[in-house]
Amino acid sequence: MTRLGIDLGGTKTEIIALAADGRVTLRRRIGTPRDYDSLIRALGELVQGAETELGAQGTVGMAIPGSESFGTNLIKNANTTYLIGKPLRRDLETVLARPVRLANDANCFALSEASDGAAAGAPTVFGVIAGTGVGGGVVIGGKVLGGAHGIGGEWGHIPLPAPSVEEITTAPPCYCGKRGCLEVWCSGPGLAQDFKRVTGRDASAEQIAASNGTDERAAITRLIDRLARAMATLVNILDPDVIVMGGGVSNIDRLYGELPPLVEKYGFNLGGPPRIVKNMHGDSSGVRGAAWLWPA
Repeated sequence: MTRLGIDLGGTKTEIIALAADGRVTLRRRIGTPRDYDSLIRALGELVQGAETELGAQGTVGMAIPGSESFGTNLIKNANTTYLIGKPLRRDLETVLARPVRLANDANCFALSEASDGAAAGAPTVFGVIAGTGVGGGVVIGGKVLGGAHGIGGEWGHIPLPAPSVEEITTAPPCYCGKRGCLEVWCSGPGLAQDFKRVTGRDASAEQIAASNGTDERAAITRLIDRLARAMATLVNILDPDVIVMGGGVSNIDRLYGELPPLVEKYGFNLGGPPRIVKNMHGDSSGVRGAAWLWPA
């Protein structure tokens, strides 16, 4: 059986076909249309073109930058704002004349890495995306845990746990309307803002991570400590077998040696450091996870 996966991004949209053994047998990419009606047409053409090339029809799963509202099935919390309030799944099912499965892109990342990636075979997996923003996804027994309202795993908008007095007084505002969310501390832009707040100097997250300067290393140390506090809270609730990291922040090598003992220190008597690993499939995890939304 062929699984088709679509990753709907802000600037590009990608489709792949996965064989039963996880091999990619087709990959195409287009620019993401600028309006909703054009998007629905383009998605229909993408699927039709892929199936014509493959000579077979497949199941369709899609990773989206948001989630479906339970009950109405309308899209909410989408970075691609023209999706908000639209019945995306229904409209796509009408065009394709078959069922379609949608999931948040962070959930698809977690599912990809749990299916045949860095956490393959692990019973409980938490996927972390730390890049432009911070998000997460939960996979238990090979299935995404969406939650009662479709926001399972959205740890980017929890408050930073156990904040210091300084962190409380300097907590930056978040686009969600609150202050001090994990996203404003542990994303790439959050790292850059923290560095400027302390040093008065501008530097990107990539520049900070690549430097061996004293100020830069101190900024990474603060980032790791904040991530560890957040992960300890997560571990106390979920106790995942594996935490897989993705996004630009996941390229900081220090994370994988320094996070596990700190998470154990901040956690509730874990009895051993959690397994925290870098993703295997990189930028392809979202689209692969979308395809894996349909089991064998």
